[in-house]
Order: sequence, then structure tokens, then C-alpha cells
Amino acid sequence: MNNQRTNQGKMPPMGPGGRPGGHGGGGPLGARVNREKPKNTARTLGRLLKYIGKSKMLIILLIIIMVAVTASDLAGPALQGAAIDTISIKNGQLSVDFSAMLGYLGIMAVLFVVSALLSFFQGIIAAKLSQNTVYTLRNDLFVKISKLPIKYTDTHKHGDIMSRMTNDVENVSNAVSQSIASLISSILTLVGAFSMMMYYGWVMALIACITIPLTILISGNLAKFMRKYFVRRQKILGQMNGQVEEMVTSYKTVVAYGKERSAVENFAKTSEEFKKCSISARVWGSIMGPCMNFLGNLQYVLIAVFGGYFVLNPVSFMRTLTIGNIQSMLQYSKKFTRPVNEIANQYSSILTALAGAERIFEIMDSADEIDEGALDISVSDIKGNIEFENMDFSYEAGEPVLKKLNLSVKAGQKVAIVGATGSGKTTIVNLLTRFYELDGGRIMIDGVDITDIPKDTLRHSIAIVLQDTVLFSDTIAANIRYGRADATDEDIKRAAAHARADRFIERLPEGYETVLAESGSDLSAGQRQLLAIARAVLADPKILILDEATSSVDTRTEMHIQQAMVALMKNRTSLIIAHRLSTIRDADMIVVLKDGQISEAGNHEELLQKGGEYHKLYQNQFAGIAT
Repeated sequence: MNNQRTNQGKMPPMGPGGRPGGHGGGGPLGARVNREKPKNTARTLGRLLKYIGKSKMLIILLIIIMVAVTASDLAGPALQGAAIDTISIKNGQLSVDFSAMLGYLGIMAVLFVVSALLSFFQGIIAAKLSQNTVYTLRNDLFVKISKLPIKYTDTHKHGDIMSRMTNDVENVSNAVSQSIASLISSILTLVGAFSMMMYYGWVMALIACITIPLTILISGNLAKFMRKYFVRRQKILGQMNGQVEEMVTSYKTVVAYGKERSAVENFAKTSEEFKKCSISARVWGSIMGPCMNFLGNLQYVLIAVFGGYFVLNPVSFMRTLTIGNIQSMLQYSKKFTRPVNEIANQYSSILTALAGAERIFEIMDSADEIDEGALDISVSDIKGNIEFENMDFSYEAGEPVLKKLNLSVKAGQKVAIVGATGSGKTTIVNLLTRFYELDGGRIMIDGVDITDIPKDTLRHSIAIVLQDTVLFSDTIAANIRYGRADATDEDIKRAAAHARADRFIERLPEGYETVLAESGSDLSAGQRQLLAIARAVLADPKILILDEATSSVDTRTEMHIQQAMVALMKNRTSLIIAHRLSTIRDADMIVVLKDGQISEAGNHEELLQKGGEYHKLYQNQFAGIAT
């Protein structure tokens, strides 16, 4: 559920038939992990630039500083050429205008100091711009994840989703901090250096441009070839994170079944694939730099050769060149090619960032959870009458889980749902809470179709206690208060006492202020379940759903909880999913599911007398105990 009370009720990802899913590589996920969709680099770059553009003042300030830095940088070669030209040979004698030379050198020294200071501030502003950008991007991504339908988390590896939030966002951050200033500087330097070369001689400027077509041709083809490796590398990294997440969360199971070697081998296989892909990406990424350096050196040689020729052989359509002019031209040619080389050398990080941004935007482009409910209804208006009418549902097309199911539950009634694994018990809960949408039929609460009820209202009226308890790395009090945000400390203690959780809580050194480890792993399974029940008690719902709520507690504790549940379920509609049939004998109605349909319904005694499916389940369960 997507609110404070009922987030506890959000079921762990369910696969077909209500089975947990989302972590492994099977099902629809396994068929999709390695599929690569065509990417639109231009669109991704455009969207990323919109995020960068949200920090307009920083960008303006950065551009102003970059203009000043570039101007001081471009003034250097001109001053250097002028200083060289203070040296001359007159009548066979070396002549140096020391005062002019010292003046030029003094101006150069001041410009270098100013440029260094401005570059320092430029780095600070670039870092702020980067962090502001990824702050907004990361927040938007987190908000989007909170709005995704449950089906999305069922069909995508959790580790891969986390990888997009961490690795991919960090790659974007690195590229923004390193590349934005470089790109601005490159544009300014290209324009400035070309303008200065035109000033010294348009012929020389055109000679400097000879290598540009080669640069575009080589960089374009290399980029197209390299890009697939960087996209693939990010996908494999997401798979690796998924495997690590599975290993950590399922470590006890892995060890219990002696699958450590298998887990290591699987990870090593993925890691090996990542290594090979990374090497290919780095190799092809590193080729760009040497190619650009070669073209830059070729340009330098062309300037030197033709410049020397024109100094010795002046032509009428060009201004007379001096040795200082040629030196300046050589420096400007270097500055003209340097931006291209810088971009080429950063191209691998830019590609990695774009691949990461594409993966981030893939989540952002996913459809939000649908909520067409527009009826003006509050939680207090809901009584708890539930009608399931001709329900059809399947997790995967062609594999129906529920077929034309009809069930009527009256307000305040206690209804138990039993059946073999995969019969659709948990699916009914998923549909009632609108974690999934029906394929056919409808569900009514108090005569109103649940699709007309806003999901926030619907889910606030329901509390769920799961077999797999969901707890957070927070205090015990905060975990219970998750059921109702405005609850007082006294409310929390009463709820804990009602759920028989107060006894073990008060024995803890810090009591209700005890901070739990991740997922409450420092508590026993039974204690975690007691806290989940206390949370549901505090929520005070109109509809209560118990999904094997006492499966992890001992028989004595279960008896106490059952007593608490009787009071909790009083005057509330209660749906109980149970395998342990001893816990549902007092249910008003027991519904037996088989193959997605209701095979029989009645109370405990009636169903035993029928000798049908329930009788078989009951006999099998208690025959096992007797044996």
C-alpha cells in the first residue's frame, strides 16, 4: 500500500499464482534481461540537458568564468608571439627590446594567476552544478519508483533497479562534473582559437581546418562502434548487483542448501562477462584519444611547414608573417585541436553516463500505477461488504490463475481462504488491494466498484499482516507507528499489548526505542510477526487481511495471538489466508480454492461433513501430525 498505514501491507513481489518473485532470473524477467532495445542518444542527451538547465544561475556563472578563463588562455599565445618579436636582427646584430619583452611577460604572468584563480572557482561551480543535477535526477527517480505498479517490481530484478539509482546516477554525476565545463571551454576555445588564426591569416586558418573532416569521420565511426559496449556493460553491472542482492538477502537459504560454490560460480561467470565487456569498452574508448592526438600533431606539422614557407616567401593575399606570428599560430593550432582531444579522451565516460541516463529514463518512462478512482469517499464511509463478481485474472497471458470466481463477504464477517499452493489465495488479496488489475469481472466494496474508489482511500481502509514480515531499520515504536502516523506512544503500547508483543519489547534494554537491524533480522521470526500484528492493530482498519499471520510463532504464542485476533476482527471484515487449518475453525465461512475457482464453501463442520476438498486437506494435514 502506498501510504503510511498500509505500506506494511505491501506484499513482497508475487509471481504467477501468488508466489514470491522479482529477485530471480526466471519467468518473464529471465526472458528479458539480455534483450537490448534501440537507444535514442539524441533524446537522452536532450532530456539530460533539461535537468542540467534547471540550475540556470550556476550555468550562467560558469559560462562567465569560462569566458574569462578562455580569454586569458587565448591571450597567452598572442603575448608570447609579441614577446618573441621583440627579438630581432638588425644589420647582422641581435637586438632585444627588453622593456617591451618584460611588459609582455608581466602581463602573461598576471593572466596566468588570474586564470588559475578563476579555474579554482570554476571547479567549485562545476561540482555544485553536477550535484544539483543528480540531486534532482535521483529524487525524481525515487519518486517514480514509489509510483510504479507492483507488476514492475515483480518483473525486474531488484538489484538492477538499485543499480540505476546508484551506479547509473553516479556515472551521470561524474560526467556532468567533468564534462560540462570541458564542453563549454571547448566551444569557446574552438571559436576563439579559430578567430585568432583567421586574424593572423585566413590561409593558415584553412590549413588548420584540413584535419577536421578526418576528425569527424573517425570519431563518428568509432563512437557508433564503441557505444554498444558501454550500454552492454551497464546492463551487466545491473545483473551483478541483482546477484549480490540475492546472495545477501537469501544467504541463509544458500548456506542451508550448500549452494555457496554454485552462487560463486554464477557470480564469477557474470563478473567474467563484465570484465570482457569492460575491457572491450576501455580498449575502443582509449583508441579515440590517440587518433585525435595524431590528427592534432598532423595539423601542427602542417601549420609549421606552411607557416615557415610563407615567412620565407610572402604572398600578396596574406599579411606578412613573423616568427612570433608562426609561434602564436602553432599555439593556437594546439588550442584548436585540444578541445577535440579532450572530448575524445572523455568520450568513454560520456558514453557510460548516457547509457546510465537511458536506463534511468527507462524507469521514468514506465507507466505509473493507475488510479482512476474519483469518487468522493472517505475511509469512515466504508463498511466492509465485499463482492467478487466473475473475476478472471492471469499473471501471464494464457495462464489463468482465477476463472469466473464469485464470492460474497458481509461486513464484519470472518472468511478463511484455503487451497493448495498456487490455487490463487494470495492473488485475491493482490486484486482487492489493486496491486494488480482484473482481466475480467469486478470487485465491489459496499456496492461500489473499487476502481471508482481512490487507491489511497481503498488502501487506508485495509491492513495486511503478511507471512513474510516487512520491518524497517528504525525503532520498534516507529515500526509499529507505520500503521498510523499520528499515533501516540500510549497508542503504540496498547497495540503492542493487544498483539502480545509488549512482553518481549519491554525485556529489550531500550524497549520501544530499540533500533532494529535491516529487516528486523536481530529479532526472531515470531517476534517480527508480533510487531506486524501490532502495526495492524494500530491501523484500526475496516478490512483486515491475514496472510498466514501466525505461521512463524509457536503454538502457545499462537493461542495468545488468536485471542487477540478475535478482538481485533470484531466488527471488521476479515479475510484469512491459511494453510494451518487449526487456526480457522471458528471462521464464519471457509472458501476452498481449486484451479482458480471456488470448489466449496461453508463453515468448518459443514465442509468436514461434505467429505470434499476441505475434508481431504484437513485429513492430510492432521494425518501427518498423527503419524
